[in-house]
Amino acid sequence: MSERQAHWHNIYATKPANSVSWFQPSARPSLEMIRATCIEHSTPIIDVGAGASVLVDELLSDGFDDITVLDIAAPALTVSQQRLGSRVGLVHWIIADVLGWKPQRSYGLWHDRAAFHFLTDAQDRLTYRDVVERALAPGGWLILATFAADGPERCSGLPVHRWSAEAMAAEWGDGFALIDALREEHVTPWGAAQAFTWCRFRRI
Repeated sequence: MSERQAHWHNIYATKPANSVSWFQPSARPSLEMIRATCIEHSTPIIDVGAGASVLVDELLSDGFDDITVLDIAAPALTVSQQRLGSRVGLVHWIIADVLGWKPQRSYGLWHDRAAFHFLTDAQDRLTYRDVVERALAPGGWLILATFAADGPERCSGLPVHRWSAEAMAAEWGDGFALIDALREEHVTPWGAAQAFTWCRFRRI
């Protein structure tokens, strides 16, 4: 187990899913971004760095029927699998570090809430982009949420790279058109506000 995997495995093995700073009782910002794409319900969607997010539950309830959930920590996916109960078999589950993952198929929408901002090394970001380009179909949607430029500097004991929408657009550059961006004030379980930048790109 890598150091990165061990870190996240320990987080989800020792803390209740609803006690971490990134917990959301509803994945409303993600759903709004996804619904705004107007994709078909049969479009393959992948949620990268999903943790124990309830987005998968809400996507299923919305009628999406080709959902893949990827996370580096097996205990995080176990939480979601147990929560889904009889619906667990409707989802594709992948335990992997996205930086070393080899996509086996193509997706129409890639969603990542709060994984990309942990990539503080430029080479890691290039690796991440390479994985996205191998996984995301031409014309597909890339939805990324990170801490905003005035957001927290660290999360879960780790440093993060904070982003404005303009910086994110420059980072992805040619091949990805920024269609929409918004700011979110996420409130942690203990009432602290955290500023997020959301970006919705279309792969050209």
